[in-house]
Amino acid sequence: VTAHLARAAAETPKPGDPRLARSSIQMIATPMLSLEAAAAVARQAGIEPIILADDIEGEARDVGKVMAAMARHMARHPARPGGLARAPCVLLSGGETTVTLRGNGVGGRNVEFLLSLAVALDGEPGIHALAADTDGVDGGAEVAGAVIAPDTLARAQALGHNPKQMLANNDAHSLFAALGDQVITGPTLTNVNDFRAILITDGAA
Repeated sequence: VTAHLARAAAETPKPGDPRLARSSIQMIATPMLSLEAAAAVARQAGIEPIILADDIEGEARDVGKVMAAMARHMARHPARPGGLARAPCVLLSGGETTVTLRGNGVGGRNVEFLLSLAVALDGEPGIHALAADTDGVDGGAEVAGAVIAPDTLARAQALGHNPKQMLANNDAHSLFAALGDQVITGPTLTNVNDFRAILITDGAA
């Protein structure tokens, strides 16, 4: 095996190699395609989609805070003519965030993003969100992700849970399991990206 790998003939084919003359590549599933598909569904429902990016990275809880600020601003300050959007609208994004483990809970990057988002929104009316991994498994649980609503924190506290403490313990899956708000798809047999959607209504829902 070592001798074979050492031979030049075993090198990875490079552009222009005659062995690739008849090959072709066609992408049938990409992160942006998943966001565009979600945007089409939103338009059919009369909701304006805004695709932010398909390659957002960074600490999941930090991304949650930033997107909470964006959503809250849009909910409180409806766009004027020529502005970005008017509710109802949905912020769509993809890209894989990261989680720095600080505790010993059961979590994943999508649910950590969502819990951070919920904590930052603090019950802001009219904002709902979903985050999930397109392969059906988010972090340390066989769960794709979860959903949040304006009453997420209140329901968690009514059950005796402390959302901020559970976020600090990287224990978002446990919280969403207790609330019955997990998104469970089973293995999807594909993986194009993480998927996030933040729905901004007129503030009444």
